[in-house]
Amino acid sequence: MTAEDKESQDLIEGVDEDGNKVLLQVVRYFFYNGEEYVVLGDAQQEDECGCHCDECGSSCEEEEDDEEPVNLYIMKVVESEDDEESEEFVPVEDEDLLEKLIEVVQTDFEKEEELDDEE
Repeated sequence: MTAEDKESQDLIEGVDEDGNKVLLQVVRYFFYNGEEYVVLGDAQQEDECGCHCDECGSSCEEEEDDEEPVNLYIMKVVESEDDEESEEFVPVEDEDLLEKLIEVVQTDFEKEEELDDEE
């Protein structure tokens, strides 16, 4: 990842249920039943060389195959009442709705992978 890519990442700082600060990256926005949602993932920390290895102490190609799982979170996007240009991410409380949203996101990711495999 280049410095330009890092700058174009949409990163937000949040607080987990234990009160710890966490850095999250916007993976994608999507709509479901007329409402906007966002998929957030743990921000990936990269070494200076631009990969996830220990400063190229190990083979970068090997590291690509052993990617660590990334936690993903689905949140509802709500426009801030204070500022039309800012938005808030609110947890989805309805378990049934959350299950449907997870299915939608998984289907999107599977379709995207299929397209990538065809290229």
